[in-house]
Amino acid sequence: MRAIRIHEDGGPDVLRYEEAPDPAPARGEALIELRAASLNHLDLWIRSGRPSVPKPRILGADGAGVVAALGDGVGGLAVGQEVVLNPGLGHGHRITVVGEHTDGTHAELIALPATNVYPKPPNLDFEHAAAFPLVFETAYRMLVTKARLQPDEWVLVWGIGSGVATAALAIAKAVGARALVTSSSDEKLARAQALGADAVVNHAAGDVRAAVTDATDGRGADVVVEHVGDATWATSLAAARPGGRIAVCGATSGPNPQATLHRIWWKELTIYGSTMGTREDFEGAYGLVADGRALPLVDRVYPLAEARAAHERMEAGEQLGKIVLRIPA
Repeated sequence: MRAIRIHEDGGPDVLRYEEAPDPAPARGEALIELRAASLNHLDLWIRSGRPSVPKPRILGADGAGVVAALGDGVGGLAVGQEVVLNPGLGHGHRITVVGEHTDGTHAELIALPATNVYPKPPNLDFEHAAAFPLVFETAYRMLVTKARLQPDEWVLVWGIGSGVATAALAIAKAVGARALVTSSSDEKLARAQALGADAVVNHAAGDVRAAVTDATDGRGADVVVEHVGDATWATSLAAARPGGRIAVCGATSGPNPQATLHRIWWKELTIYGSTMGTREDFEGAYGLVADGRALPLVDRVYPLAEARAAHERMEAGEQLGKIVLRIPA
């Protein structure tokens, strides 16, 4: 099969489109002929060595395709069935991720536990099906499972271009909440309003805390989706209402901001760490997507062979939504 693999840590130039051994399904596994896979920041971090993984490694957590073969003991799936993959591999209380801890989806074939394979929602094509699993599972766990977001509450979502941010906006609206989103691009903010954002602010040119105050009639954000870290942490704490919740799933600008502990105790804030999600989180997000209540946003589609250009677009922060790789049959 053909796959995108890395043999060393580095920039987009270390990506190789090459022949790799065909996987075979073990007992309890399904072999999937992939039609599409999406890109996550996780792929950029692994490629650059944060963390460094055993090599060669096929990148990619998300995928959608067709069942090609079934291992012994697998029921509930059929050869030829169109499917989508849950990238979270459960090990009791521990979750590992396809493409980080195992070979991933940026390939023509993948074998993985059949319990991680779900029918593709019929309302989605392969590209959109491959665009939702990791980020929707992550955002669902942050907003619904951890922060217990309620209808009419306000959510502050940083950096609407990212996959997690667009998923958070979709899920917030699906549960009846209101969302204020940020970007340094006025074009992206206009797109976000068309997608349902109730308020927007340019975080490069404007005052995010003031915008939150205005939108919420002085109350502050009930929930903050924090995935940026050093550049946004202080404002996240300031913009949250007294008794508010901050859900943290990443730190793309750096993991060690000033703690600003006085805001946490004085405002009695709750900080939730959140990583990926459980099977229940995936199924909760899957249900919203399959019902059409929350839909993934595809930014651009590249052929698998052009994965380097896809990585470069994501590293430049040019995307709004998910970058997808189309995989030839």
